[in-house]
Amino acid sequence: MDALSVVTGVVAGVLLCLGVLAVCHMVFMRYVLGESTVWQTEFTTYAIAGAMLLGAPYVLLTGGHVAVTVLPDALSETPRKIMSLIASLFGLAFCLALTYGAWIYVHEAYTMDWSTGTVWNPPLWPAVVPMAVGSTLLSLQYVAEMIRGGR
Repeated sequence: MDALSVVTGVVAGVLLCLGVLAVCHMVFMRYVLGESTVWQTEFTTYAIAGAMLLGAPYVLLTGGHVAVTVLPDALSETPRKIMSLIASLFGLAFCLALTYGAWIYVHEAYTMDWSTGTVWNPPLWPAVVPMAVGSTLLSLQYVAEMIRGGR
């Protein structure tokens, strides 16, 4: 699971770079060439949102999330581990609910041929797949962290 989280972290980094490049392209098209843009804003939104969702398992793996540790730091080892387990169970429950809803959303978007309804109007399902994949992998990373005993 750790290796898969690292891979999706790299994919998230690539998506973030692609989003930045799309913004640069949009700025060049609009302000240098005076042309209108069609796909750049929407692509950037989906790429950066996908980066956030696919990067979440890597953030959990590396402990890169923002945390207030005043209480856990004040506790001895056993209560701290219990607190960490309870927090992980709540995080896992949320991620499992998100995963369930996200895969339903992907299925509906694909089978019902939904599109974004914008000028560019791409199909919607590729834009929501990162939410389903990211929440699935984040759930699995929570399980791996609980098996490992937390950090």
